[in-house]
Amino acid sequence: MSADDSSPEAGRLAGAYRDGMRPTDSHRSTAERYRVFAEVEAAGLSPAMEAWASGIAGDAEALELIGGLPEASRQPNLVLAAARLQGASGAWPAFRETLLGRWSAISATAVSRSTQTNEAARCALLLPALSLVEGPIALIEVGAAAGLCLLPDRYSYRYRDAAGSVRASLDPAGGPSPVVLDCTLEGEPELRMPEVVWRAGIDLNPLDPRDGGDAAWLEALIWPEHEDRRRRLRAALSLAAAEPPRIVPGDLLVRLPEVLAEVPAGVTPVVVHTAVIAYLPAPARERFAELMRDLPARWISNEGRGVVPGIRPHPAALDRPSDFVLALEGEQLAETQPHGRALRWLGRP
Repeated sequence: MSADDSSPEAGRLAGAYRDGMRPTDSHRSTAERYRVFAEVEAAGLSPAMEAWASGIAGDAEALELIGGLPEASRQPNLVLAAARLQGASGAWPAFRETLLGRWSAISATAVSRSTQTNEAARCALLLPALSLVEGPIALIEVGAAAGLCLLPDRYSYRYRDAAGSVRASLDPAGGPSPVVLDCTLEGEPELRMPEVVWRAGIDLNPLDPRDGGDAAWLEALIWPEHEDRRRRLRAALSLAAAEPPRIVPGDLLVRLPEVLAEVPAGVTPVVVHTAVIAYLPAPARERFAELMRDLPARWISNEGRGVVPGIRPHPAALDRPSDFVLALEGEQLAETQPHGRALRWLGRP
């Protein structure tokens, strides 16, 4: 939230957004969605995204165009990425000119694509939870996009303290990976490389790491100032392209039991998801949580506070609005930075 907007209404909106209110909730106006995105999501992380979303929130012409999109296509991350893919950049006046001038192409992208930020660094958040699961494991990711988070055993990890010194270093069995995940770590989790012997993803619109158009879309979803994330994405896509993980198309509520039925005997199935469930309508989130409690699989979630129904909060949690909640079987283990930059380990209470 910006320093000059500390009203009770702004605070309520900020908390509601982080507590599971989706950018596509129908009772919120388009202007409100973009204002909250600017003040809560982008503030302090991306001056460009903050300026663009704030500009849209106060621009009647831009709001009218975005308001004409299908409900699910009005999300700030989605529209801003679609605009960037079509060349929008610079300060708000220049960005606005492209947004309005190329709206036909931008709107077509927003309708045909979805928010599929595939951040390999989130594996550094999942690794401490995976370390609590006895292998060998069959890794299944829902909302897998191009499957970059299905490859935790193919990346190198460097966990650092607040001063930047390496506290823990892990590499794949074959040696250091071209993809190195740096993560600031607070706490003392067990850390070991998972033994993944089978893997599959599920996504409504699977992406192919070998496809130039899909790669361009994933780059557009990375915020302009995050050059380190852009370099990491390219390296992870190159690694994945050599042996693309299998991504099954379809609704996760339907396909997940089917994929689990394929897991080989003697292997522990582990279902993971990160920054995915918030895009489901509330009733579907409830059904998903109920499904995970019934399925014969370990369950690792990394989502915004309040997004996954029934998560048991840790008594030592700080409940910072910007943090995600890492949980195993619905029990909070850590607080995490959404893009994988930092993890505060809490452990089991």
